[in-house]
Amino acid sequence: MSVKGETGKGETGGLQEPASFNLEVARKIAANTRALVIGPYQAGSGKKAGAYAPRRELDDRFAEAVSLARALNLAIIATMRINLHDIRPASYLGTGKMAELAALIEAEEITLVIMDCALSPVQQRNLEKALNAKVIDRTGLILEIFGQRARTREGVLQVELAHLAYQKSRLVRSWTHLERQRGGFGFLGGPGETQIETDRRLIQDRMSRIERDLEAVKRTRALHRAARREVPYPIVALVGYTNAGKSTLFNALTQSDVVAADQLFATLDPTMRQMRLPHGGRVILSDTVGFISELPTGLISAFRATLEEVLNADIILHVRDIASPDSAMQEADVEAVLAELGLTRAEGPLRLEVLNKIDLLTPERREALLQTGGPDGPIAVSALDGQGCPQLLERIEAMLAADYALCHLELKPDDGANLTWLYRNGEVLARSNDDDGMVRLEVRMSKEAEARFNARMAQG
Repeated sequence: MSVKGETGKGETGGLQEPASFNLEVARKIAANTRALVIGPYQAGSGKKAGAYAPRRELDDRFAEAVSLARALNLAIIATMRINLHDIRPASYLGTGKMAELAALIEAEEITLVIMDCALSPVQQRNLEKALNAKVIDRTGLILEIFGQRARTREGVLQVELAHLAYQKSRLVRSWTHLERQRGGFGFLGGPGETQIETDRRLIQDRMSRIERDLEAVKRTRALHRAARREVPYPIVALVGYTNAGKSTLFNALTQSDVVAADQLFATLDPTMRQMRLPHGGRVILSDTVGFISELPTGLISAFRATLEEVLNADIILHVRDIASPDSAMQEADVEAVLAELGLTRAEGPLRLEVLNKIDLLTPERREALLQTGGPDGPIAVSALDGQGCPQLLERIEAMLAADYALCHLELKPDDGANLTWLYRNGEVLARSNDDDGMVRLEVRMSKEAEARFNARMAQG
C-alpha cells in the first residue's frame, strides 16, 4: 500500500510530486507493517559485522537497533541476533540462515526485514528475493526516521537529498519516496515486491533541484544569523547522543514546550530560544538533532546546515545520558561526529559536559555526582525535575565571563551615537540617568567589542 496525494508532472517529466502528504496515514501504514529486526554480528570477535567499531557492546547495539525500529511505530513481530563467522559477499547471510528466516517470515506474515548493518545493493536485492520481503539496512532505517520527523522546509529537503543519494546506487528500489513531498516511509509503502525500473537521470535532476532550493534556504538562514549577530547575545548549543534528554533540558532552561519524547530522534529541526542567566544576562539556547553511532555520511553532510548553529556557538553543552550503561561509548560517538564537523576540543568553542538523567541513578551515586565536578568538570543535572539546573546556568555565566567584559560606562546625555553603538554591539544590562543628565550603563560585550569601543572613545 502506498501513500499518495494528487499528483502532477513537474520539471522532471515522469517524476511526480503530491499536493500533500498525510503523516497520520503513513503512521497507520507503519503500525500495520509487520517487521523483523535482525542483528547480524560477527561471532566471538567483539564487534558487529560491517562498519561498527569493536568497542561497542553487542547487547547495547542490538537494543538500539530495536529502538530505532520502534521509533518508526512499526509492529515488531520478532527480533533476532545472528552470530556470523564471515559475511557472504552476495547475500550477507548464509543459505541455511536465509532459509530459516524465510520460514519464519512466511509463518508470521512479516513484510519488512531490518538488518542492523550496511548492505550493498546486491546483498539487499538477493536478501529480498530469498526472504520474499522488503529489506532495509541501518542507513535506510535512519533515513526513514529522519524523513518522518523533519518539519521545516530545510529539514525536508535535506532528508530527501540524502535519501536520493542513497537510492541512486540502488536501482532495484521503488520510486515510492519520490511520489510525495515528505521523506518518511519510503521503503514501507509502494508496490510490494514489484521492481520498478528507475532512471538515474531523473534522480540526478531531482537532486539538482533540491540542491538549488537548499542554497536559497541557506542564504535565508545566513541572513537570519547576520540579524542575530546585530543582537549580540552569545549562542549556547546543546549537542548529544539521541535520546540523551536535550529537548527536555532545553524546555527546563527556557520554559518552552519543544517536543521531548523518550524515543530516538525526537528532535530533528533546530530550535532557538532566548534564555536569561542568574545575573540578568541573556543568551540564545539552541536545540539540535541527536547524534548516533555510524550516522550515515550522507546525513552528516545533508544536516551540516542544520548544525551550523553548533559551528557558530560560543559554548557547546554536550548532554550525556549518565544513566545509560553505554554512556561512555555514546560520548565517544558524539565527539567523533563533532570532529567530522571540524569541532575539536582544542580549537572549537568552549565545551561543557552535562550529565543528565541523574534522577534515574541511586541516591548515593546521584549525590556523589552533584558534589563533584569542580570549576572545570562536568555538571550533573536532571532535566526532568530541575536538579542541578541552577548550577548549570551559573557555570554558563562563568564561562561566558572569561570571553566577555562587564563594563560600567558613563556617557554624555547627547552622545546618541555611542549609546546606539553599545546597544548594537553589546548587551546593556542596566541603565540609569544621573541628576546632571549623564547616562550610566552596565554593558556586557565581547573583549573585541570592548577594544573597538575604547578606540572610538579615544578618537573623540
